[in-house]
Amino acid sequence: MSKRILVVDDAAFMRMMIKDILTKNGYEVVAEAADGLQAIEQYKEHKPDLVTMDITMPEMDGIHSLKEIKKVNPNAKVIMCSAMGQQAMVIDAIQAGAKDFIVKPFQADRVIEAISKTLG
Repeated sequence: MSKRILVVDDAAFMRMMIKDILTKNGYEVVAEAADGLQAIEQYKEHKPDLVTMDITMPEMDGIHSLKEIKKVNPNAKVIMCSAMGQQAMVIDAIQAGAKDFIVKPFQADRVIEAISKTLG
């Protein structure tokens, strides 16, 4: 059975890129969200196997959203996505429970490596 993934990014173009990489590699994108609040709603509704989460978003940022998702499911698997040079945020994300971190612009093989490693 293909693994179900929730893609969270405020940029539709980025969501499309990740979705494309995932579907080409046999993953199923069950939902998308454009901000942290939507991410929590979509997580509760779809219960995905994994979430790719942008850090910088309107309404609620990725780290806050990650913490909320962890309250819903302490075993949630979340991989953070962010632009270069946000090391402090990366550390915050890992401390908040993120499983891995992908840097934008995305390299398809790095995305797949992070996801397959996180999903086991």
